Amino acid sequence: MVLGLIAGTVSVFGASSHGGVTNVEPPFWWTGMANDTLQIMVTGPDIASADFSIDYAGVTLDRQIALDSKNYKFLYLTVAPDTKPGKIDIRYRLDGKKSSFPYELKARDRAASEYKGFDAGDVLYLLMPDRFAKGLDDKDIDMSALDYPVGADRNNPNGRHGGDMRGIRNHLDYIDSLGVTAIWVCPVLENDMPGGSYHGYATTDYYNIDPRFGSNREWNDLIAEAHKKGLKVVMDMIFNHSGSNHPWMKDAPSKDWYNHPEADEMTNYRLTTVHDPYVSDYDLDHTVNAWFVPSMPDLNQRNPHLMKYLTQNSIWWIESSKIDGIRMDTYPYADMKGMAQWAADVLREYPAFNIVGECWYANEAGSAFWQSGNKLNPVDTHLPSVMDFFYILNGRKAFSEDTNPWGGLNAVYDHLANDFLFPDPQKILTFLDNHDTDRFLAGMPDSLDVWKQAVAFLLTSRGIPQLYYGTELLMNGSKEGSDGYVRRDMPGGFPGDTTDAFTREGRTDIQNEAWDYLSRILNWRRGEARDVMARGSLKHFMPQNGLYVYRRKLGDKEVTVILNGRDMPLEVTMERTLEIMPYGTVLRNILTDSDVTISEKMTFAPREVMILQNW
Repeated sequence: MVLGLIAGTVSVFGASSHGGVTNVEPPFWWTGMANDTLQIMVTGPDIASADFSIDYAGVTLDRQIALDSKNYKFLYLTVAPDTKPGKIDIRYRLDGKKSSFPYELKARDRAASEYKGFDAGDVLYLLMPDRFAKGLDDKDIDMSALDYPVGADRNNPNGRHGGDMRGIRNHLDYIDSLGVTAIWVCPVLENDMPGGSYHGYATTDYYNIDPRFGSNREWNDLIAEAHKKGLKVVMDMIFNHSGSNHPWMKDAPSKDWYNHPEADEMTNYRLTTVHDPYVSDYDLDHTVNAWFVPSMPDLNQRNPHLMKYLTQNSIWWIESSKIDGIRMDTYPYADMKGMAQWAADVLREYPAFNIVGECWYANEAGSAFWQSGNKLNPVDTHLPSVMDFFYILNGRKAFSEDTNPWGGLNAVYDHLANDFLFPDPQKILTFLDNHDTDRFLAGMPDSLDVWKQAVAFLLTSRGIPQLYYGTELLMNGSKEGSDGYVRRDMPGGFPGDTTDAFTREGRTDIQNEAWDYLSRILNWRRGEARDVMARGSLKHFMPQNGLYVYRRKLGDKEVTVILNGRDMPLEVTMERTLEIMPYGTVLRNILTDSDVTISEKMTFAPREVMILQNW
């Protein structure tokens, strides 16, 4: 079976048999949607001059719009709530000739309320498909339709290595056994770009999976199999920019489809301009309208036809593949009002869904500005979750240096003390590293003490934790010289690998120690502690003498975490924490499966971690 032939977009039309129509997006739609307006973008030579008509009960053609290009026509349909599923015969006349094509309206297979999204009860496992595992045979990958059919070259850190969705699917048991509850998959849509664009952030087709990763069917199968194992799937999307080889760059529907279409302006990467009360027009323009990099031209979200297209694209992927969430790349670089309407429209269709925006700031105020409900932002972004980059920038130092009255774990305490800036701190995505940053570990450690504290804090504090693939294997490194060095292949995921870290036998002793530690916390977290982690309140005690204590509480269930941030044994009086742990309280340490009795004076080993529950 040639998987590349299983496509999502209606691209089988030929001008010789169907007039000028060569492509239709979205390829199909559904009845009974909350928003009854459907935009269909029809592509084909001179199709802008065609006159379209529809005769289908419950469906009316309200507008047909031609923009600047002669090769696009936008049809706006109203689909009444009681419209029956079926195939619409969309007729058109072009150059005096009549033609038509079928367009399917499907029945929805589940209620909108069944799309639950992800929350602080979940832990996301971020992986890059190209670098995780290979499952497809090369003969099953059809790249004939690509302009740049770049294959795998594992010797090139910035090239494709050959991982795919079947590879992920083949290792779902591994991911599940680790104890995470969701997979965040880096972009999987077609990236038909010079060099191969293995990372996926240069989209050239919004309705088709890149054939090197598989097909739309492979994507749907991966999600269905993940759901059977209780794993959610979060899809990475990019609406700020497309890839430079997208067909729109050769022939855009309108002159304002892209910002700075001549590629003469690159972004300044200064996101503070978006909320700077003194900002110049020039600086703001060079943040939100300039290109992200030369290969990623900036889309204009102020164009209503483009935003309708992008919004429908998100809804189409949710409805057709059953994803459980969206991570939106480079969120503040796009037009704020356009993206706010996008988020509102998606959540209108799926009220319990979740979206997290990549808002990369070095401070809490910048990130909080983007979360829905922030009263300091004149625009309600409708964005439920934002990403917390504090630990990326400061985590290694905060967790590794000896905790003194001002340093070490005090930086973590002070960071959480700024949560008053966020409308909903429990919907912050927290992480120690990801695909765009240095790994938390600079090299393979001799001791796991610091790593264990950082991981324990990530998984028990507020917010939605995200782990980067390979964290459980102590994968390490810096992106200095190339992003590829922090996106290394999972050992054992590719043919010819001499080490298989997916198995216990293939891991070193220290890797198994890390895997066991992480898995213990994760499986406890997704089991008996899930509700406390998802909705529990947080109270913490300022680190003194190097000891940081905090408690999560929901009803009569409590989880108390004690971290000794010193490199030496610590004997302290526990008077400061009497309000949560009276003397004589007996708690269960889930890391050692042993009881701990709270006494007036207690001694903690260097860098000791205790995760204590009261049930």
